[in-house]
Amino acid sequence: MKVGLTGGIASGKTTVSNMFADLGVPVIDTDVIAREVVEPGKPAIEEIRERFGEDVIDESGNLERSAMRKLVFRDNDARADLEAILHPRIGAEVKRQSESLEGAYQIIAVPLLVNSMLLKFVDRVLVVDCQEDKQIERLLKRDSGSIEDAKRILASQSSREERLAIADDIIRNDSDLRHLQTQVIALHEHFQRLSKPQYQRERSPGKF
Repeated sequence: MKVGLTGGIASGKTTVSNMFADLGVPVIDTDVIAREVVEPGKPAIEEIRERFGEDVIDESGNLERSAMRKLVFRDNDARADLEAILHPRIGAEVKRQSESLEGAYQIIAVPLLVNSMLLKFVDRVLVVDCQEDKQIERLLKRDSGSIEDAKRILASQSSREERLAIADDIIRNDSDLRHLQTQVIALHEHFQRLSKPQYQRERSPGKF
């Protein structure tokens, strides 16, 4: 069973996926894959260079992430072009990794799952949710940017309502780590039950 894990920026997705990994659950992280597909010499980085110029490539040939991030958060066309370069490659690698994994279920962490092709690939959607003021607080603490920048980043992503609308399961991350861990353990047991054959027959396999 493939569980798509998503949530807004600074909602705690990485913490939650790490908790599932600590329970022995296979985790596919699309952020990790996204970094791998733009390594120097890969076709994606050359397409990015051609589309966006040298300003988003550093002296070592790596993607200058801060420059790229600022560009796509301010320019919807630029974001769409970047996604057109990256998303098909990320999707293909997710499918390859998914087919090689064993276990009752797997977690596929996708920050922007609402508008991703991977939404049709997963069997269930787990949303890590928190209040937007919490996201802004954590984002400012993590990135030391301005409130305006934090709000702009939130506005560039799918809304909280859109994420919750696709959720089969929700983890609330407005409290402490103990409360978060309790929810993860409960969902781990829930997903193990759902992965049993009698439940599998009730779902069609996820596909692109």
